[in-house]
Amino acid sequence: MKTISKFCIVFLIITSCIFQNKTDGLEGRYEGIFKHKNFETDLGFEVMKDSLGYNVFFTSLRQNAFRIPCRQVNFSNDTLLFKLQSDFHTYSFSNSIDRHYSTLQGMLTIESKEYPYTLKKVNKKDEPTTEEVQFQSNGNTLAGAIWKSTISNNLGLFMVTSSGTNDRNSSNAEALYFSKRGFTVFHFDKRGTGKSTGSLEGITIDDLADDDINAIRYFSKKAGLPLSMITIMGSSQGGAKVPLICNELPELQSGISISTPGCSLLESDLNFMMNRLKNEINKDEFLIAENVQRAVFRYLSGELTKTQLENILNKHKSKQFYQYLWIPELNDEIYQELSYTPIPYFEKLKCPILIIQGLKDIVIPEDSHINIENALIKAGNTNYAIVTLQNANHSMTKTEGTDFPYWSILHPEYLISIEDWIKTVSNKMHK
Repeated sequence: MKTISKFCIVFLIITSCIFQNKTDGLEGRYEGIFKHKNFETDLGFEVMKDSLGYNVFFTSLRQNAFRIPCRQVNFSNDTLLFKLQSDFHTYSFSNSIDRHYSTLQGMLTIESKEYPYTLKKVNKKDEPTTEEVQFQSNGNTLAGAIWKSTISNNLGLFMVTSSGTNDRNSSNAEALYFSKRGFTVFHFDKRGTGKSTGSLEGITIDDLADDDINAIRYFSKKAGLPLSMITIMGSSQGGAKVPLICNELPELQSGISISTPGCSLLESDLNFMMNRLKNEINKDEFLIAENVQRAVFRYLSGELTKTQLENILNKHKSKQFYQYLWIPELNDEIYQELSYTPIPYFEKLKCPILIIQGLKDIVIPEDSHINIENALIKAGNTNYAIVTLQNANHSMTKTEGTDFPYWSILHPEYLISIEDWIKTVSNKMHK
């Protein structure tokens, strides 16, 4: 009996160790391509284990998604199950694991329809590294991250902060994309967001641009890259700051301005709002409604007094279109950034600049790229490029022509245009 007992104990210990090694082998990053008819996107899952069990994070650079936590993770009998939830869909993933934990044979289920995929385990050693950093700007401590490739091309890419309260997490996917291609990338949490101190209340575009300039100088010193090897890129309000920053730092290699209004931010916001109301307001009243809404924005920017705006609103309150307009609380709070326009800065810009605009962008006026090009011509700038992308919206997402409506992807020419531009400018400047 003692011999049998000892054998059983040894067997249980060995079995436990085998099981432990087997389940631990599940951890890691799995990547591949998901295809369905004319739709194609990269697909990646990172599996991690803690004291409570397994966690799975979803990444797809073509979908501009980075480490999104999955829900209802369960691993049993060599099958890994989990779900993703969006505003419109639930994505259920079932993955069969091979005995070496090198392959996931998966099935994605959406609305009772099934779509197969295969992912392979990848070597984490080849992945870019990130370094968390902090620097001082205008009395605030700002937090950021430097992304470094395992094989550097000695070129830097700085991501200009944009509007709203989003922190740098919103640009993680692009940071990973470009660092995978050899760039050293830097982005940071603007004041009052993420891990940065300070407040966004009452600040101007000049204040935000000043933080960006301080961040670029810090990045240049920390990464050991001269400004002449650094390109800056920004989108929307961030893109509108690019010519301002490039004029302040003319040593920069180049700028990239994406989804940038060729007008004031006030006119851009108005354009976006009225585009959304095209199907709600009668055509014969549309111009009147637009002028009333413009008056609201002019009040917010400080161009009209409260009394002047109230007189305009009272004149049109009985109109049918009035119910669809956006009328905020009139508390005399001024948003000075609404008056900002990038055009004067483009009109004196000398450094190389790439302009990218989606032709399905309903936020900025459709002639924005034309206005910006005219400003560059006025500046005598001959080193610029204008890229217009069919079926791309304000966020550079492809808007139509896909056989898989459950996922949105970046326009296929968007990131490639940026990479080609930087390399072309760099070759010209440093050959």
